[in-house]
Amino acid sequence: MTTTRSEECNAEGPTLYLALELSARSWKLAFTTGPGARVRLRTIHAEAWDKIRDEVVRAKTHFRVPSDTPVRSCYEAGRDGFWIHRYLTSLGVTNVVVDSASIETPRRPRRAKTDRLDALRLVGLLMRAHGGDPTWRVVRIPDAADEDRRQAVRERRTAQHDRTAVRNRIRGLLVAQGVRLTLRAGFLARLEAARCWDGTAVGPELRARLGREWAQLQAIEARLTGLEQARHQALRAATPAPALASVQRLRQLCGIGEPGAWTLGVEVFAWRHFANRREAGGFLGLTPTPSASGTLRREQGISKVGPPALRALIVQLAWQWRRRQPLSALTRWYEQRFGSGGPRARRIGIIALARRLWIALWRYVTQGIVPAGAQLKAASA
Repeated sequence: MTTTRSEECNAEGPTLYLALELSARSWKLAFTTGPGARVRLRTIHAEAWDKIRDEVVRAKTHFRVPSDTPVRSCYEAGRDGFWIHRYLTSLGVTNVVVDSASIETPRRPRRAKTDRLDALRLVGLLMRAHGGDPTWRVVRIPDAADEDRRQAVRERRTAQHDRTAVRNRIRGLLVAQGVRLTLRAGFLARLEAARCWDGTAVGPELRARLGREWAQLQAIEARLTGLEQARHQALRAATPAPALASVQRLRQLCGIGEPGAWTLGVEVFAWRHFANRREAGGFLGLTPTPSASGTLRREQGISKVGPPALRALIVQLAWQWRRRQPLSALTRWYEQRFGSGGPRARRIGIIALARRLWIALWRYVTQGIVPAGAQLKAASA
């Protein structure tokens, strides 16, 4: 009797796993080929990041795997950004960038934490994720062009924060002497004529400092004006970039101005894609987080995951939507449910309205579905 044996095998070949623990001075590299293999730890200087290629070759030799063995790697999202991901991808490595807040950690109040232990833990989680048991959230990586396009939005946000800080500092310095001046044109001339609480002139050192602060404020204002002009030119170009199509569409809705449309279009809709309304709603952290155990039912508030600046923006747009779109279905729903309540009820309701508005804007941009009862600027004109 002859037995026929098939040469086919469904078992996967070996895989080299690499976890990177990044710090300002040095990087920890943890290599392994599986749960039963001993982890190989290597340390390289942060400036010598190009040695990763050589370390991968040495690791394959150390574990005695073929030179064409696939490599899977991971590291936590942080200050270093996504250029390391692009470098690893250029080496043929399958890399993922992990949200550090989603990594499971022991709940003991005191636990050992070093770069070495973090690298060992990270490579173990990488193997689990590859085996079908993901224990983290993977960050979506924008293209280099999309990431570069976001710089103008973030620079404007930073400049606005700087302007607020300088203005508050000037006001604080004046109030500390009993002086109140409006921060408008001719500030330095009015500062010379200002008098303190006892009728004396403002001290020379304080006047000099306020002059420097005022000059810094004027520079920030000029910077913001330049950013606004650059944005206007980009939107009014004869052939706008395809990534700005969502910006042009959002601007057609009453209640959404050019800055808000630009921020949402460039930061989100130009490169992010959501499979359904749950993904879109959970992106900004406006979803509820119930806590239910047995007979205990408690609401912990919204999750607040995702970019805080975008979450604040959509809440501001919700207030504007309620004011500029009084006939829309979203506004009528808000007024019916929360309009007759007190200030606290209206503030809670505006979060629910922001979540519904965000999903409606996502459908409008991606599917062309205009929010029910919403008014377009062209129609209003």
